[in-house]
Amino acid sequence: MSFEIRKIVTYLEETRIEGGKATDKPVTMVGLAVVIKNPWLGRGFVEDLKPEIKANCSDLGALMVERLTAAIGGADKIEAYGKAAVVGAEGEIEHASAVIHTLRFGNHYREAVKAKSYLSFTNKRGGPGTSIQIPMMHKDDEGLRSHYITLEMQIEDAPRADEIIVVLGAADGGRLHPRIGNRYIDQEELAAEKAQ
Repeated sequence: MSFEIRKIVTYLEETRIEGGKATDKPVTMVGLAVVIKNPWLGRGFVEDLKPEIKANCSDLGALMVERLTAAIGGADKIEAYGKAAVVGAEGEIEHASAVIHTLRFGNHYREAVKAKSYLSFTNKRGGPGTSIQIPMMHKDDEGLRSHYITLEMQIEDAPRADEIIVVLGAADGGRLHPRIGNRYIDQEELAAEKAQ
């Protein structure tokens, strides 16, 4: 058994100038979205979502990671990563969560990029053309604010009421010209202020 896939969408953007200032190293962000039929819809309230998770999520994760890493030029190029899901109007937020918040799905990505950080995420309900935000962070360091970056995309005809969009995001760098430091610097500054 596997999820019924209607569409696979790859979105790629490369940023070269931010705040009017060019960069020597453009940052590329990629979103890989898979539009699936919601397997829990039309069955009333489904108490146990695990049979579909066990049967489908690992295969979906493997497929998506293979496509995403190819689109960005290899897993070794990925510095920031994240995930998202949007369930159609007839589904539950829990249906979207059931696909992306499982180790069967996410471990494929973590292992491919040798990550230490958890995958940041969004999950929400929406209709066709809804904005999909994929929040990302550094794959090895949750406190590195330079890599708090969000990819936004949309699919004009998805999700339909009976679908779920499942998305993985990747970036080969952080924001251009980051200047706000990181949480470790904040901790040091706050400790020094308290000591005064």
